[in-house]
Amino acid sequence: MSQSQTLIICEYCDAVYERTPVHKHQRALCVRCGGVLYRHASLTIQQRLALSVTGAILLIFANAYPVMTIGMQGLTNSATLWDSVLILSSGSITFIALVMALAIIFAPVLQIALLCWVLSFALAGQRAPGFAMCMRCLEGLRPWSMLEVGLLGALVAVIKLAGLLEVIPGIGLIALAALSMLIIYIAGRDIRDLWDPL
Repeated sequence: MSQSQTLIICEYCDAVYERTPVHKHQRALCVRCGGVLYRHASLTIQQRLALSVTGAILLIFANAYPVMTIGMQGLTNSATLWDSVLILSSGSITFIALVMALAIIFAPVLQIALLCWVLSFALAGQRAPGFAMCMRCLEGLRPWSMLEVGLLGALVAVIKLAGLLEVIPGIGLIALAALSMLIIYIAGRDIRDLWDPL
């Protein structure tokens, strides 16, 4: 390993350190500013790829199946994530519908797709085409992916409506809950170690 590959630069204050191994549940901190330099990578590339593929499957379930079914006096109505975006877009708050679509549908889809793309090539021991752009997009998408906010909103709606109507949580809600935790676990983690030479 060359000297440049053993060095790490703090992204907050540009201090340069020599990379040393860290153990499980440990992280390296910048002495100057206290920023996190890197953490122990507890997941292998195979595990990350398997979790990303699982996330893709959950994403299909979360978007294809109803989040909840509401019933009253024998009449029922189901709603998916797409339905909620379409309903919001038909009103006077179309901009909110666009933000919602970006935060709970498009950003997670892009995150999962980019992770699968990058990790499938990393598993073969090579860099994916467009690797640098994919990594920058993954970092940029992290604050926009807000599945947990959508999940919280759905749970609040279920609890509020349960006293007035018959509310049945759907497969989409269960998939959304599992996907929220999974995306936090795989996409919310530090992926800078993929820059290291393969």
